[in-house]
Formats: sequence, structure tokens, C-alpha cells
Amino acid sequence: MSTLTDRDPGELAAEIVATHEDEAAWLDEFTAQLERLRAGTTLERVLDVWGLSYTEAGRMFGVSRQALQKWLRQGVPSTRAAQVADAARATDLLTRHLKRERIPAVVRRPAAALDGLSLIERFRTAGSHAALEATCAMFAFGDAHA
Repeated sequence: MSTLTDRDPGELAAEIVATHEDEAAWLDEFTAQLERLRAGTTLERVLDVWGLSYTEAGRMFGVSRQALQKWLRQGVPSTRAAQVADAARATDLLTRHLKRERIPAVVRRPAAALDGLSLIERFRTAGSHAALEATCAMFAFGDAHA
């Protein structure tokens, strides 16, 4: 018996589009739902790598713990997708350059380069893009001088 994961993604996508080619609104909603659910998986990874509780993550994203749990179940709202994407990119940098078990301590440690804030606090107070830029700066080895 064949499952969806056994199928070529391109062929499956073409089949879905062909089946609903006269239903642009349905295809748009399907795409939006797929992106929301995928962002929820990305958010789970951020929480895991950063070692965040739902309460901490809710504060970081400026929502309640319950709202964050809803994002994980139902997908991230499109209005918050950029924040989650920034957190995911920062997570990718952190996992590339640090031992995974050190990341929760690093994101919680106040740093002079962040005006005495932790990366989590920077995310909360200055926004996701500022936190991503700060993470990039942490690993800008090309700027280091001998």
C-alpha cells in the first residue's frame, strides 16, 4: 500500500493543483494552512533548541502561553510568521556554531553587545529581526581582527 510520503512531492503537488485548478481560493487556503502548520513545526524546534517553556516563549513572542500552545496545535498565524522565521534562522546559526547543550544558557545570558540584555530579552524588547541581527553579529568571524 502506497502512502503520501512514498510519492514524489512535485507530482503530488501537480495532482492537487490539477484537481483544484478552477478553485483558486481553495488552493490559496490550502497553501496558507500548509505554511501555518509548517511554521508550527519550526516553532517547536526553536523551543526545543533554546530550552524554552511555553511561558518563556509566549513572553518572547508577546503572546500568552495559551496562544503559543494554540500556534503549536493549529499553526502560526501569518501575522507572526516572520517572527518565527527570524527565530528559526537564529536557531540555525546557534546550532551551527555552538554545542547544542550550551544554547539554552547562551540565549539567557546577558551580553554587553546586547546592552546587557539576553538574546531572549532582545527578541522580546527590540523584535525578532533585531535578535536575528544580534545572533548574526555573534558569529561574524570576518569582522574579527588578529
